[in-house]
Amino acid sequence: MRRILTPLIAGALFLAGCAAGTTAGPEAGDDTGSSADAGAATDAPGGTGADQDGADQETGDAAGSGAETRVDATAWDFSAETLEGGTFEGASVAGTPTVLWFWAPWCPTCRAQIPTVTGLAEEHDGEVEFIGAGGLASDAEIRELAEEIPHVTHLIDVDGVVWQKFGVTAQSTFAVIDENGEIVADGYLDDGALEDLVADLAG
Repeated sequence: MRRILTPLIAGALFLAGCAAGTTAGPEAGDDTGSSADAGAATDAPGGTGADQDGADQETGDAAGSGAETRVDATAWDFSAETLEGGTFEGASVAGTPTVLWFWAPWCPTCRAQIPTVTGLAEEHDGEVEFIGAGGLASDAEIRELAEEIPHVTHLIDVDGVVWQKFGVTAQSTFAVIDENGEIVADGYLDDGALEDLVADLAG
């Protein structure tokens, strides 16, 4: 079922789409993201990860529930550095359909999602805001991959500030939020589920 994402529940579990075999943190970029690693869990700032099978099941529950849950207004109360070196204010997207994508540069699932994310961001430019919060790696590693992901507003979240604001504990995690602040879905999303959710937001 849908869950409220607030900065007060930074320990809540968002479930992983992939992970490395090393402890998460700035040095996690050393992981090569082999297929064996992809099924493991990796901890993000402030919490622990879980396996992808659980993530898929929970995502289905979130997307199919009829309950109305909302993002606490304080969740948008943050500033973060952008890829271009500017400052992004979270409040700037409050009231706008938004897809938040929490990824790590060494994560093979995250990399596999790039074509779908960029394609949707381009197709729905001006209708749905796409924000990528890269973490669990060094500044340089996050920037290197972010430069290859167009049509997305990239936040360089080395310290995990944005991840913690939304209670995210593992990659790859999406938080899909409509214009009313209602959480449409959160957790791991496969390409088909993400496409359907974004189409609904834009419609």
